[in-house]
Amino acid sequence: MTEELLYEVRGPIGHVTLNRPRARNALTFAMYEKLARICREIDPKGPVKVLIVKGAGDDAFAAGTDISQFREFNTPQQALDYEATIDSVLSDVEKCPVPIIAAITGACTGGGAGIAAACDLRICDKRLRYGFPIVRTLGNCLSIASLNRIASLIGAGRLREVLLTARLMGAEEAQAAGLISEVLEDADAVRARAEELAERLCGHAPLSMRACKEGLRRLRLEGEGAEGSDLVVSCYMSADFKEGIEAFFGKRKPEWKGE
Repeated sequence: MTEELLYEVRGPIGHVTLNRPRARNALTFAMYEKLARICREIDPKGPVKVLIVKGAGDDAFAAGTDISQFREFNTPQQALDYEATIDSVLSDVEKCPVPIIAAITGACTGGGAGIAAACDLRICDKRLRYGFPIVRTLGNCLSIASLNRIASLIGAGRLREVLLTARLMGAEEAQAAGLISEVLEDADAVRARAEELAERLCGHAPLSMRACKEGLRRLRLEGEGAEGSDLVVSCYMSADFKEGIEAFFGKRKPEWKGE
């Protein structure tokens, strides 16, 4: 049986592939859980410095959750448990200690759009179609946590319009809205650029990147009152900070240890 979510580490880069191309990489519950587990188990001091998440094939990053799994939903608790599970998965993606690049090819909808929104960098090809057409298709809804995360990227007004009209954002609009950082020509270019970005990030200070990620996450959830003293101390008291200073005055490239 073909594995539906692949994870391969090549050097300092971890590659996650949503591997159901015939189903446009629609996610099963097992795929969600494996993705969350990979993100939770990344060792901040381990060999993996960056993750790339992509869909198998060229047609879709991921076309949401596999709808067949909803046939058994008969009780309020099943609905609540499902959304709680999705919230937990996306939180694990967002809290991953290393940067995550979403390499988006083609469609990125529903659960796939949620995963992409939880990643740190998003690049795509010109065929991007991003959104949550749930008012036209299934008649379900997004959790408050998911609404909050996506609204923080594209704005509440645009998100409201996209949700209520059930339309999908194209590449140019998504880039203009700040959702996408780069639009590439095709799927091959997206994959190549994701590797380039990952290699670049591997050369940056791990503690600084982690503090940026976590600080922005707290700011989104808690507002201006968010506490970040621990992040400041973790960077300024680190061996890496001392190394950065010495490298600056020595006019050389720092050798980051993540300590």
